Amino acid sequence: MKYQPGDDILILHTKEEGKVVEILNKNMLLVEVRGVRFPVYIDQIDFPYFNRFTNKKESAPKKTSKKYIDDVPKEKSSIASIKKDEGVWLSLIPKFTLDDFNEEVVELFKLYLINNTSVGYKFQYQQLFFGDEDFELKGEILSNRDFYLHDIPFSDFNDNPSFNFDFSLITTDKTKADHYEASIKLKPKQLFQRIETMKQKNEPTIVFKLFDQYPQKQAEEKVEVPEIIHKKYKAYEAGKIREHLEPARTVIDLHIEKLSDDWQRLSNFEIFTIQLKEFEKWYDLAVAHHQPNLIVIHGVGTGKLRDEIHDILKTKKEVRTFVNQYHPNFGYGATEIYFNS
Repeated sequence: MKYQPGDDILILHTKEEGKVVEILNKNMLLVEVRGVRFPVYIDQIDFPYFNRFTNKKESAPKKTSKKYIDDVPKEKSSIASIKKDEGVWLSLIPKFTLDDFNEEVVELFKLYLINNTSVGYKFQYQQLFFGDEDFELKGEILSNRDFYLHDIPFSDFNDNPSFNFDFSLITTDKTKADHYEASIKLKPKQLFQRIETMKQKNEPTIVFKLFDQYPQKQAEEKVEVPEIIHKKYKAYEAGKIREHLEPARTVIDLHIEKLSDDWQRLSNFEIFTIQLKEFEKWYDLAVAHHQPNLIVIHGVGTGKLRDEIHDILKTKKEVRTFVNQYHPNFGYGATEIYFNS
Protein backbone atom coordinates (compact mmCIF):
# COMPACT_ATOMS: atom_id res chain seq x y z
CA MET A 1 0.00 0.00 0.00
CA LYS A 2 1.73 3.19 -1.16
CA TYR A 3 -0.53 5.50 0.85
CA GLN A 4 -0.48 5.89 4.61
CA PRO A 5 -2.73 7.86 7.00
CA GLY A 6 -1.67 11.51 6.95
CA ASP A 7 -0.39 11.49 3.34
CA ASP A 8 -1.32 14.40 1.07
CA ILE A 9 -3.38 13.31 -1.93
CA LEU A 10 -4.95 14.81 -5.05
CA ILE A 11 -8.48 13.93 -6.22
CA LEU A 12 -7.95 13.34 -9.94
CA HIS A 13 -11.48 14.25 -11.00
CA THR A 14 -11.73 17.61 -9.20
CA LYS A 15 -8.00 18.46 -8.76
CA GLU A 16 -8.67 19.12 -5.06
CA GLU A 17 -6.05 18.26 -2.45
CA GLY A 18 -6.73 16.44 0.81
CA LYS A 19 -5.31 13.95 3.28
CA VAL A 20 -5.60 10.21 3.91
CA VAL A 21 -7.57 9.56 7.13
CA GLU A 22 -7.81 5.77 7.17
CA ILE A 23 -7.09 2.72 5.02
CA LEU A 24 -10.38 0.86 4.55
CA ASN A 25 -9.02 -2.00 2.41
CA LYS A 26 -6.42 -2.63 -0.26
CA ASN A 27 -8.48 -0.78 -2.89
CA MET A 28 -10.17 1.97 -0.89
CA LEU A 29 -9.20 4.84 1.44
CA LEU A 30 -11.10 7.27 3.66
CA VAL A 31 -9.92 10.79 2.78
CA GLU A 32 -10.68 14.31 4.00
CA VAL A 33 -11.02 17.28 1.64
CA ARG A 34 -11.92 20.73 3.03
CA GLY A 35 -13.28 19.23 6.24
CA VAL A 36 -15.46 16.58 4.51
CA ARG A 37 -14.60 12.88 4.80
CA PHE A 38 -15.56 10.32 2.15
CA PRO A 39 -14.30 7.02 0.72
CA VAL A 40 -12.44 6.84 -2.59
CA TYR A 41 -10.82 4.13 -4.68
CA ILE A 42 -7.04 4.26 -4.99
CA ASP A 43 -7.18 4.69 -8.77
CA GLN A 44 -9.16 7.92 -8.25
CA ILE A 45 -6.33 9.70 -6.39
CA ASP A 46 -2.62 10.49 -6.77
CA PHE A 47 0.11 12.29 -4.88
CA PRO A 48 -0.14 16.06 -5.43
CA TYR A 49 3.56 16.87 -5.85
CA PHE A 50 3.77 16.46 -9.64
CA ASN A 51 0.63 18.58 -10.05
CA ARG A 52 2.09 21.31 -7.85
CA PHE A 53 5.34 21.32 -9.80
CA THR A 54 3.75 21.47 -13.24
CA ASN A 55 1.21 24.18 -12.43
CA LYS A 56 2.48 27.45 -13.83
CA LYS A 57 2.17 30.55 -11.78
CA GLU A 58 -0.41 32.94 -13.04
CA SER A 59 1.14 35.76 -15.00
CA ALA A 60 0.93 39.22 -13.49
CA PRO A 61 -2.11 41.14 -14.70
CA LYS A 62 -1.45 43.65 -17.46
CA LYS A 63 -1.68 47.28 -16.60
CA THR A 64 -4.80 48.85 -17.94
CA SER A 65 -5.77 52.42 -18.44
CA LYS A 66 -7.72 54.11 -15.70
CA LYS A 67 -11.49 53.82 -15.99
CA TYR A 68 -14.12 56.02 -14.49
CA ILE A 69 -17.43 54.91 -13.02
CA ASP A 70 -19.41 56.39 -15.89
CA ASP A 71 -17.38 54.33 -18.40
CA VAL A 72 -18.17 50.97 -16.76
CA PRO A 73 -21.13 49.27 -18.49
CA LYS A 74 -23.95 48.15 -16.24
CA GLU A 75 -24.13 44.41 -15.67
CA LYS A 76 -27.30 42.59 -16.51
CA SER A 77 -28.94 41.16 -13.40
CA SER A 78 -28.85 37.38 -13.20
CA ILE A 79 -30.54 34.91 -10.88
CA ALA A 80 -28.04 32.95 -8.79
CA SER A 81 -28.17 29.24 -9.40
CA ILE A 82 -29.29 27.21 -6.38
CA LYS A 83 -27.89 23.78 -5.74
CA LYS A 84 -30.64 21.20 -5.83
CA ASP A 85 -31.31 19.55 -2.49
CA GLU A 86 -30.74 15.82 -2.52
CA GLY A 87 -32.05 14.98 0.96
CA VAL A 88 -30.62 13.60 4.19
CA TRP A 89 -29.08 10.12 4.22
CA LEU A 90 -27.66 7.48 6.53
CA SER A 91 -24.41 6.13 5.07
CA LEU A 92 -22.73 2.83 6.00
CA ILE A 93 -19.08 2.68 4.94
CA PRO A 94 -17.65 -0.85 5.16
CA LYS A 95 -14.15 -1.52 6.45
CA PHE A 96 -12.74 -4.75 5.02
CA THR A 97 -10.26 -7.26 6.42
CA LEU A 98 -8.77 -10.54 5.18
CA ASP A 99 -10.08 -13.85 6.53
CA ASP A 100 -8.16 -17.12 6.94
CA PHE A 101 -8.56 -17.81 3.21
CA ASN A 102 -7.10 -14.40 2.29
CA GLU A 103 -10.48 -13.16 1.06
CA GLU A 104 -11.91 -9.75 1.84
CA VAL A 105 -14.75 -9.70 4.37
CA VAL A 106 -16.52 -6.81 6.09
CA GLU A 107 -15.12 -6.23 9.58
CA LEU A 108 -17.29 -3.27 10.60
CA PHE A 109 -19.38 -0.39 9.25
CA LYS A 110 -18.68 3.28 9.88
CA LEU A 111 -21.97 5.19 10.14
CA TYR A 112 -22.28 8.74 8.84
CA LEU A 113 -25.20 11.16 8.67
CA ILE A 114 -25.10 12.94 5.28
CA ASN A 115 -26.87 16.29 4.82
CA ASN A 116 -27.18 17.15 1.12
CA THR A 117 -29.60 20.03 1.70
CA SER A 118 -29.18 23.78 2.12
CA VAL A 119 -30.53 23.66 5.69
CA GLY A 120 -28.82 22.80 8.99
CA TYR A 121 -30.47 20.45 11.50
CA LYS A 122 -30.33 19.48 15.14
CA PHE A 123 -30.80 15.76 15.64
CA GLN A 124 -31.25 13.10 18.28
CA TYR A 125 -29.97 9.70 17.22
CA GLN A 126 -30.82 6.38 18.84
CA GLN A 127 -29.54 2.98 17.74
CA LEU A 128 -31.26 -0.15 19.06
CA PHE A 129 -30.75 -3.93 18.91
CA PHE A 130 -33.94 -6.02 19.23
CA GLY A 131 -35.70 -2.90 20.54
CA ASP A 132 -33.14 -2.21 23.29
CA GLU A 133 -31.12 1.00 23.13
CA ASP A 134 -27.41 0.46 22.44
CA PHE A 135 -26.18 3.92 21.45
CA GLU A 136 -27.53 7.47 21.72
CA LEU A 137 -26.21 10.79 20.42
CA LYS A 138 -27.34 14.41 20.10
CA GLY A 139 -25.74 16.83 17.66
CA GLU A 140 -26.02 19.34 14.86
CA ILE A 141 -25.23 18.90 11.17
CA LEU A 142 -24.75 21.91 8.91
CA SER A 143 -25.87 22.12 5.29
CA ASN A 144 -23.98 19.99 2.75
CA ARG A 145 -21.88 18.32 5.45
CA ASP A 146 -21.49 14.85 6.89
CA PHE A 147 -21.40 13.81 10.55
CA TYR A 148 -19.66 10.70 11.89
CA LEU A 149 -21.96 8.76 14.23
CA HIS A 150 -20.16 5.58 15.36
CA ASP A 151 -18.89 2.14 14.30
CA ILE A 152 -20.89 -1.11 14.41
CA PRO A 153 -19.17 -4.52 14.07
CA PHE A 154 -20.51 -6.51 11.15
CA SER A 155 -21.53 -9.42 13.41
CA ASP A 156 -23.89 -7.13 15.39
CA PHE A 157 -26.13 -6.71 12.35
CA ASN A 158 -27.58 -10.15 13.15
CA ASP A 159 -29.40 -8.47 16.07
CA ASN A 160 -31.95 -6.62 13.88
CA PRO A 161 -30.59 -3.08 14.39
CA SER A 162 -32.78 -0.02 13.97
CA PHE A 163 -31.66 3.59 13.57
CA ASN A 164 -34.01 6.29 14.83
CA PHE A 165 -33.61 10.03 14.19
CA ASP A 166 -35.55 13.03 15.46
CA PHE A 167 -34.69 16.16 13.45
CA SER A 168 -35.41 19.83 14.13
CA LEU A 169 -34.18 23.02 12.47
CA ILE A 170 -31.10 24.86 13.78
CA THR A 171 -32.68 28.11 12.58
CA THR A 172 -36.34 28.06 13.56
CA ASP A 173 -38.94 28.62 10.86
CA LYS A 174 -42.58 29.09 11.82
CA THR A 175 -43.70 27.61 8.51
CA LYS A 176 -41.81 24.34 9.14
CA ALA A 177 -42.69 21.40 11.40
CA ASP A 178 -41.39 21.48 14.98
CA HIS A 179 -39.61 18.16 14.45
CA TYR A 180 -39.45 15.27 12.02
CA GLU A 181 -38.84 11.60 12.86
CA ALA A 182 -37.17 9.11 10.53
CA SER A 183 -36.29 5.47 11.14
CA ILE A 184 -34.37 2.72 9.34
CA LYS A 185 -34.75 -0.96 10.29
CA LEU A 186 -32.29 -3.49 8.92
CA LYS A 187 -32.60 -7.25 8.76
CA PRO A 188 -29.47 -9.39 8.17
CA LYS A 189 -30.70 -10.76 4.83
CA GLN A 190 -31.43 -7.24 3.58
CA LEU A 191 -27.94 -6.04 4.51
CA PHE A 192 -26.22 -9.03 2.85
CA GLN A 193 -28.09 -8.28 -0.37
CA ARG A 194 -27.02 -4.62 -0.23
CA ILE A 195 -23.39 -5.64 0.29
CA GLU A 196 -23.48 -7.90 -2.78
CA THR A 197 -25.09 -5.11 -4.84
CA MET A 198 -22.43 -2.68 -3.62
CA LYS A 199 -19.65 -5.05 -4.72
CA GLN A 200 -21.22 -5.70 -8.12
CA LYS A 201 -21.65 -2.00 -8.83
CA ASN A 202 -18.21 -1.19 -7.37
CA GLU A 203 -19.75 1.35 -4.99
CA PRO A 204 -17.88 2.54 -1.88
CA THR A 205 -20.81 2.77 0.53
CA ILE A 206 -24.39 1.71 1.34
CA VAL A 207 -26.88 4.55 1.76
CA PHE A 208 -30.45 4.87 3.03
CA LYS A 209 -32.50 8.03 2.47
CA LEU A 210 -34.08 9.49 5.62
CA PHE A 211 -36.03 12.29 3.91
CA ASP A 212 -35.99 14.53 0.83
CA GLN A 213 -37.09 17.84 2.32
CA TYR A 214 -37.91 18.94 5.85
CA PRO A 215 -41.72 19.04 6.05
CA GLN A 216 -43.97 22.07 6.31
CA LYS A 217 -46.00 22.67 9.46
CA GLN A 218 -49.45 21.16 9.15
CA ALA A 219 -52.18 23.78 9.40
CA GLU A 220 -54.67 23.13 12.18
CA GLU A 221 -58.12 22.73 10.74
CA LYS A 222 -60.85 24.55 12.62
CA VAL A 223 -64.10 22.69 12.47
CA GLU A 224 -67.30 24.61 13.07
CA VAL A 225 -69.71 22.55 15.12
CA PRO A 226 -73.39 23.08 14.16
CA GLU A 227 -75.75 24.22 16.90
CA ILE A 228 -77.76 20.99 16.66
CA ILE A 229 -74.66 18.97 17.62
CA HIS A 230 -73.96 21.32 20.55
CA LYS A 231 -77.42 20.51 21.89
CA LYS A 232 -77.12 16.76 21.32
CA TYR A 233 -73.59 16.18 22.67
CA LYS A 234 -71.66 17.46 25.66
CA ALA A 235 -68.54 19.58 25.18
CA TYR A 236 -65.60 19.36 27.59
CA GLU A 237 -62.63 21.58 28.32
CA ALA A 238 -59.42 20.17 26.84
CA GLY A 239 -57.65 20.32 30.21
CA LYS A 240 -60.33 18.11 31.79
CA ILE A 241 -60.60 15.58 28.98
CA ARG A 242 -59.10 12.74 31.06
CA GLU A 243 -62.01 12.97 33.47
CA HIS A 244 -64.33 11.82 30.66
CA LEU A 245 -62.16 9.07 29.15
CA GLU A 246 -62.75 5.38 29.63
CA PRO A 247 -60.59 4.07 32.54
CA ALA A 248 -57.26 2.58 31.48
CA ARG A 249 -56.01 -0.94 32.28
CA THR A 250 -52.61 -2.10 33.47
CA VAL A 251 -53.04 -5.56 31.88
CA ILE A 252 -54.80 -6.38 28.59
CA ASP A 253 -55.40 -9.86 27.19
CA LEU A 254 -55.44 -10.16 23.38
CA HIS A 255 -56.42 -13.81 23.14
CA ILE A 256 -59.22 -13.80 20.59
CA GLU A 257 -61.60 -15.82 22.79
CA LYS A 258 -61.51 -12.88 25.23
CA LEU A 259 -62.46 -10.43 22.49
CA SER A 260 -65.11 -12.22 20.38
CA ASP A 261 -67.85 -14.79 21.06
CA ASP A 262 -67.94 -16.20 17.51
CA TRP A 263 -64.20 -16.11 16.82
CA GLN A 264 -64.30 -19.67 15.33
CA ARG A 265 -65.97 -18.24 12.21
CA LEU A 266 -63.29 -15.58 11.69
CA SER A 267 -60.36 -15.81 9.30
CA ASN A 268 -56.78 -15.44 10.57
CA PHE A 269 -56.61 -11.96 9.05
CA GLU A 270 -59.83 -10.87 10.79
CA ILE A 271 -58.58 -12.23 14.12
CA PHE A 272 -55.24 -10.43 13.70
CA THR A 273 -57.02 -7.14 12.85
CA ILE A 274 -59.29 -7.35 15.93
CA GLN A 275 -56.31 -8.04 18.19
CA LEU A 276 -54.31 -5.07 16.87
CA LYS A 277 -57.30 -2.68 17.20
CA GLU A 278 -57.79 -3.81 20.79
CA PHE A 279 -54.09 -3.24 21.53
CA GLU A 280 -54.14 0.25 20.00
CA LYS A 281 -57.26 1.19 21.98
CA TRP A 282 -55.74 0.31 25.38
CA TYR A 283 -52.33 1.68 24.42
CA ASP A 284 -53.88 5.08 23.62
CA LEU A 285 -55.84 5.06 26.88
CA ALA A 286 -52.71 4.20 28.86
CA VAL A 287 -50.87 7.15 27.27
CA ALA A 288 -53.83 9.53 27.78
CA HIS A 289 -54.00 8.61 31.49
CA HIS A 290 -50.20 8.96 31.89
CA GLN A 291 -49.95 5.35 32.98
CA PRO A 292 -46.36 4.29 33.92
CA ASN A 293 -46.56 0.84 32.34
CA LEU A 294 -48.82 -1.61 30.50
CA ILE A 295 -48.69 -5.43 30.22
CA VAL A 296 -49.92 -6.84 26.89
CA ILE A 297 -50.76 -10.58 26.85
CA HIS A 298 -50.30 -11.73 23.25
CA GLY A 299 -49.54 -15.40 23.79
CA VAL A 300 -46.66 -17.38 22.28
CA GLY A 301 -48.07 -19.03 19.14
CA THR A 302 -46.16 -18.28 15.93
CA GLY A 303 -44.95 -14.92 17.30
CA LYS A 304 -46.60 -12.89 14.52
CA LEU A 305 -48.77 -10.80 16.87
CA ARG A 306 -45.87 -10.26 19.27
CA ASP A 307 -43.53 -9.14 16.46
CA GLU A 308 -46.13 -6.75 15.02
CA ILE A 309 -46.73 -5.17 18.44
CA HIS A 310 -42.97 -4.82 18.98
CA ASP A 311 -42.56 -3.12 15.59
CA ILE A 312 -45.33 -0.66 16.51
CA LEU A 313 -43.75 0.09 19.90
CA LYS A 314 -40.39 0.90 18.28
CA THR A 315 -42.04 3.84 16.48
CA LYS A 316 -43.77 5.31 19.56
CA LYS A 317 -42.14 8.31 21.23
CA GLU A 318 -44.06 7.68 24.47
CA VAL A 319 -42.35 4.28 24.98
CA ARG A 320 -39.19 4.36 27.09
CA THR A 321 -38.56 0.61 26.71
CA PHE A 322 -40.37 -2.73 26.53
CA VAL A 323 -39.44 -6.31 27.44
CA ASN A 324 -40.66 -9.77 26.54
CA GLN A 325 -39.17 -11.97 29.23
CA TYR A 326 -40.39 -14.79 31.46
CA HIS A 327 -43.22 -13.73 33.79
CA PRO A 328 -44.53 -16.05 36.55
CA ASN A 329 -48.14 -15.37 35.50
CA PHE A 330 -47.81 -15.22 31.69
CA GLY A 331 -44.63 -17.15 30.85
CA TYR A 332 -43.13 -15.71 27.63
CA GLY A 333 -46.56 -14.76 26.26
CA ALA A 334 -46.61 -11.14 27.46
CA THR A 335 -44.74 -7.89 26.78
CA GLU A 336 -44.38 -5.22 29.45
CA ILE A 337 -44.27 -1.61 28.19
CA TYR A 338 -42.68 1.21 30.20
CA PHE A 339 -43.70 4.75 29.27
CA ASN A 340 -41.68 7.96 29.51
CA SER A 341 -42.51 9.79 32.70
